[in-house]
This record gives sequence, C-alpha cells and structure tokens, in this order.
Amino acid sequence: MYTPPPFKSDRTASLAFAEARGFGLACAWDGNKPVASSLPFYLTSANDGTPRALFHVARHNPLVKLADGKASWLLAVTGADAYVSPDWYLSPDQVPTWLYQAVHLTGPVRVLSDDELAVQIDTLSAKFEQRLLPKKPWLSSKMTAGRLEAMKKAIVGMEMTVEEVEGSFKLNQHKSETDYAAVAGSLAAQADAGAQQIAHLMKEARPNAFANQGAFADETNQLERSVP
Repeated sequence: MYTPPPFKSDRTASLAFAEARGFGLACAWDGNKPVASSLPFYLTSANDGTPRALFHVARHNPLVKLADGKASWLLAVTGADAYVSPDWYLSPDQVPTWLYQAVHLTGPVRVLSDDELAVQIDTLSAKFEQRLLPKKPWLSSKMTAGRLEAMKKAIVGMEMTVEEVEGSFKLNQHKSETDYAAVAGSLAAQADAGAQQIAHLMKEARPNAFANQGAFADETNQLERSVP
C-alpha cells in the first residue's frame, strides 16, 4: 500500500480498525489473474501474538483452491470515504482529493478443519449479533442439525496468518488548521453519510482546529440576539 507519512496508521490502530469494520475484500493470485471476494471476518491472535483473520467462502468459490497455506493473500478493509472539492479550502490553488480509511492485511491462508469451521461460524455470528443488542443473539444451535450440517458442507473456512499490516487514514492531516476545519465543516454539511463520518473523524483527530469555530459561532449568536 502506498501511504504518505502523514496518513500512515500504526499497527495497533490499523488492526483495531480492521477488527471493528469486520468486512473486507480477500484477494489472491491464481497464476494468471487476481481472484477476489467480499466477506465478513474477525481477528484473533496466535500464542505468539501473530494476528489471524478468519472467514469462510462458498465451497465452489475459486479462492478455495488457492488457500494452500503458502501463497500470500491480501485482505483489504475500507471504511468511510468522501470527495473534497477545492472550493471548500480557504487557501487558494487547491486540487480535488478524496479522503478515506483503508487497511491492508497480508499473509498466507489455510483451510480450516470441520471443527475449526464450527467455531468460526459461531464466533463470526456472535461478533455481529452483538451489534444488534438488546436483540437476543442468533445462535447456530437454533438450526436443526441436518440443516446446519448441510450449510457447513456448502462453505469452506479459512484462516489468514497476518504477516504484514498496512494502514492509511487520509484525513487531510497535512493541511493547516483553518483549511482542515473548513473542509470538515463542508463535509459535515453534505447529505452523504460517508462525508459526514469523515467529518466526524476529522473533528475527533484535531479538536483544537475547531476551537475558534465554536467561539465565532457563540459571538455570532450573541450578535444576532442583540440586533432588534
């Protein structure tokens, strides 16, 4: 991943982002062309601390034949993204750009055993069911034994040993505070959810850039109230 220094995310933050997102694009090379599938996953760690990404695909997915435990795969995880217009900056001579969050996990992938697949299914569903609380979580035990076994036979569990972690959180960190705040404000005013989320992340990352905005807003409100 090409990542200019201002946007580079450290290993801990990148892994935390990937785990929180829990959805990415698994990519492998079949010798002639790339093969990829979008899928949910969760992260865990080996005894030595090495991160592991676990997921499953349909049994007839071409990726199954490429999970030999040796060839390196890429799991690309992306978050919010948003276009930035040059008109939103206070400084002149700006250019269009795109702000985003992305993490790349790289490493070999192996096929899980049947017992490991059962754990993977329950762990993966538990991760996302937790987000729906207070709804009572769905459990695989709610399925009839025959239906559950048929479902397991239709998929293949996989585990990536994560050898490399790369993160790029491009949030205009290299811009001045005035330009930074101006762009965040314009993004927050957009109807697009991604733009609003990027604006929120920018405000979290550099709260001091917005301190004067708050003071200006207070002064403006006081002035408006004083005008008959």
